[in-house]
Amino acid sequence: MERIILIETATALCSAALAEDGKIVSYRESAEPRSHASLTAVFIKEMLDGRDCGVKDCSAVCVSMGPGSYTGLRVGVSTAKGLCFGAGIPLLAVGTLDILAGQAVMEDMLPEGCRYIVPMIDARRMEVYTAVFTPDGKQITETAPLVVTEESFGQYLEEGPVLFVGDGAGKCADVIGHENAHFAQCCPKASAMAGAASAEYKEKRFKDVAYFEPFYLKEFVATTSKKKLF
Repeated sequence: MERIILIETATALCSAALAEDGKIVSYRESAEPRSHASLTAVFIKEMLDGRDCGVKDCSAVCVSMGPGSYTGLRVGVSTAKGLCFGAGIPLLAVGTLDILAGQAVMEDMLPEGCRYIVPMIDARRMEVYTAVFTPDGKQITETAPLVVTEESFGQYLEEGPVLFVGDGAGKCADVIGHENAHFAQCCPKASAMAGAASAEYKEKRFKDVAYFEPFYLKEFVATTSKKKLF
């Protein structure tokens, strides 16, 4: 049996799932703020206990690799690496935008005649991490940070209905006013990773457990508080 642990912590929603032969058999999620570090491992243990198995009984661990929250990605990847190292099983990773595109199809979000899916991860203010996908899940532009304006994605919107999906989609609804623009505000979920994870496993596209790093897209910069502490 192909059994894969799925971890998604790239945004405010912390979620984990267990897939067996490409099907979700257990799922946990929490939108509690700053809970990723405390809940991710707990979710995984609960799911494995519920199936009467352990990490060593799994084929691989698949983690959402970004872009997304720096802290969230670090928690997810660190957890996945620890599980893989301890159990001696492969590490897999799929892009967060790929997860959102697949989720849009899986949860039947696409408007009639949809020409493109544009996943959006919130990057504060009017900036998002984004790329353009076809309705069958093929990425046709590079993943990039973008400051959204009323002209954004104009060439795609002229061709027909476009779905903007993700935790960065809602804030763009008032800016992108085209009649073909449709918006679905949501976070990526581990339950939408099963198909992509299974494909990665079958193709043996394993990551290096020691050296794999999340796809931050933008370099993390630590800042110094301007408030006086003493």
